[in-house]
Amino acid sequence: MMKTSAQLKPMSDFEILHAAAHVLTAESHALKALADTLDDNLVKAVQTLVACEGRVIVSGMGKSSHVARKIAATMASTGTPAYFVHPGEASHGDLGMIMPEDVVLALSNSGETAELSDLIHYTRRFSIPLIAITSRANSSLGGAADITLQLPPEPEVCPMGLAPTTSTTMMLALGDAIAIAVLDSKGFTADDYRNFHPGGKLGKMLLRARDVMRKEDEIPLVAITDKMAQVLVVMTQKSLGCAGVTDEAGKLVGIITDGDLRRHMSNDLPSLVAQQVMTKSPQTVAPALLAAEALKILNDKKRTQLFVVEEGKPIGVLHIHDLLRAGIA
Repeated sequence: MMKTSAQLKPMSDFEILHAAAHVLTAESHALKALADTLDDNLVKAVQTLVACEGRVIVSGMGKSSHVARKIAATMASTGTPAYFVHPGEASHGDLGMIMPEDVVLALSNSGETAELSDLIHYTRRFSIPLIAITSRANSSLGGAADITLQLPPEPEVCPMGLAPTTSTTMMLALGDAIAIAVLDSKGFTADDYRNFHPGGKLGKMLLRARDVMRKEDEIPLVAITDKMAQVLVVMTQKSLGCAGVTDEAGKLVGIITDGDLRRHMSNDLPSLVAQQVMTKSPQTVAPALLAAEALKILNDKKRTQLFVVEEGKPIGVLHIHDLLRAGIA
């Protein structure tokens, strides 16, 4: 029978903090023990996942199912096609979602989860690689698996030693370790990651200069011999407050900004040529530079524009307003 609030003994602030710290300390100790037990089985598991020509099917029951869903989501977002299959649903038709070229990753602390039985038998019948995460290598799951990743015998941190706590923490961390090892083995890059995260803050953080820059006809460019009357026309048309100045080879050699115009303001300005007014050797960036880094340069230099160059030739221009509109901050 559940105790009423009147029957419960209130905990002091110190006791609450002590209890919480105990959980974190115990689980961090378990993670250290897990790291110390990693062996060739982990290497084989990662190699099997890297070589997988289909998808990674992650499954588990109860609390393990929540961990399995997270592992599948992490793998899918880092370049490894993966999804979660509930073992109960698998027994009622969802086994048909699993193909011979797939790899199954099954989670069960005891290794005796009855709901996994049909899934295990299915992988054995059709020679589908089965990787197990369990605390008992000699369990039904561990014994049937092609590769068994055994969790160290760390006690659950709940006072009764029953609620899945330490075991699920180790499963979750091991799933992260596997996903990142597979990511590294595949040579997954930040650009690849952005392809799977086009929205939200992560997507914005991984934008490159080439993704935000204005290009082709939007670039305000003039030649070093162009009269300033023509330069003023280009600057007005492009509305970026600048013009890039190129030499005979098409390489960027200078920039003319609104500030340069004010410094050379006189009746003779229209008759001058770009080379006489420009600021030489302007700050430039490469197209692969992170847009966030480009924004930092603009802020540090107190500028509003940056030319993007490749082999010295301008291929784009960044304006601080474009970066801010893209959500770079």
